[in-house]
Amino acid sequence: MEITANDPNRKSWLTVAVTSDFPIQNIPFGVFLTKDDIITIGTRIGDYAIDLAALHQLGYFEGIPLTDDIFLQDTLNDFIADGRKTWRLVRNRIAEIFDENNASLKDNATHREKIIFTIDEIEMQLPVNVGDYTDFYASKEHATNVGCLFRDPENALLPNWLHIPIGYHGRSSSIIPSGTPVRRPVGQSRPAEGTNTPGFGPSKLVDFELEMAFITTRANDLGERISIEEAENYIFGLVLFNDWSARDIQAWEYVPLGPFLGKSFASTISPWIVTLDALEPFRVNNPEQVHEPLPYLKKEGKDSYDINLQVGIQPEGAEETIVCNSNFKYMYWTMAQQLAHHTVNGCPVNAGDMMGSGTISGPTKDSYGSMLELSWRGQNPLTLKDGSQRKFINDNDTVILRGYAQNESVRIGFGECTGKVLPAKE
Repeated sequence: MEITANDPNRKSWLTVAVTSDFPIQNIPFGVFLTKDDIITIGTRIGDYAIDLAALHQLGYFEGIPLTDDIFLQDTLNDFIADGRKTWRLVRNRIAEIFDENNASLKDNATHREKIIFTIDEIEMQLPVNVGDYTDFYASKEHATNVGCLFRDPENALLPNWLHIPIGYHGRSSSIIPSGTPVRRPVGQSRPAEGTNTPGFGPSKLVDFELEMAFITTRANDLGERISIEEAENYIFGLVLFNDWSARDIQAWEYVPLGPFLGKSFASTISPWIVTLDALEPFRVNNPEQVHEPLPYLKKEGKDSYDINLQVGIQPEGAEETIVCNSNFKYMYWTMAQQLAHHTVNGCPVNAGDMMGSGTISGPTKDSYGSMLELSWRGQNPLTLKDGSQRKFINDNDTVILRGYAQNESVRIGFGECTGKVLPAKE
């Protein structure tokens, strides 16, 4: 089915700034609370939020096989479960409705009042009920940096890393939407030198992790696997993802079973899910892999995406400082490889499941995706615009993630993914 929503020449009758992340070619999906305290599924064009439930009830999706209540939900899970054909039909129809040459809604003031809101009139919600969440460790530059910091630099990557997408099962209950404050966690840390008693108290090493995450639809039954060729058919879209870390808690607990309390206190996602269909024009060649992947992970073609990523830190009452500029295309293991590997043992994947990319670091120091790397474990503090220094994230700092893909015709973005760190509770 043709993706007509991606037509780079299409313009909307809604006003859209040239620099907007949300032109008519984007049409992301999210969940928001209206000014009338109604939760609805919607999309966004420019600085306007569009109530898809109202659009559906007023007959604008006629001819598309949708249940009456498909958009009358507080999550996108049911819509995602309908599959790629439905997603494409809906995006294509939305593009038609808001095309500058289509007057059906444009000239109907009564309908417009029920369907269209300005962004400042709504409150974004968590877009999906995340049943399961997996976090990968798929950036070669990040894994190498961490290996150099904590092990022998000559053996920074463990032998399995170049053969297998490493991941762990995370805690979905602490995934939160952008704008939700993050409370500094409390926990155990390594014993001080010369003692056997662990430290205990607020984490001193709270860190951001620049990631992206993909949302899946129902894909397979228990015992079945998803082939590498079919994997992307089961990926609905992407969000920005800040997988907060408490490095001191994590360092004490992670041997022998891996991340736990140092990761599960909060993970922030951007509220609009940008579909893979919208990102289709930004496919690029996969990174060259050191070893030929095993057959179930091997696929020719362009399965990486050129998405510019940025991180800023804003102290309370001060100007923001950009500390990182990276790109999603640096990921060593692609989304298709991650999903194929995730299910090769027969693990079932459901609608609304989320898979984090792992920290995305690039080849240069300014592209490192965490404070652990940017400050090189605190040895090289960063100086912010207000003159203060950071080894890690301070109380009342706001961390801001941004992401967008751009070519000569169109810019497709994700908006912002923000979180302010609050002091630990006593």
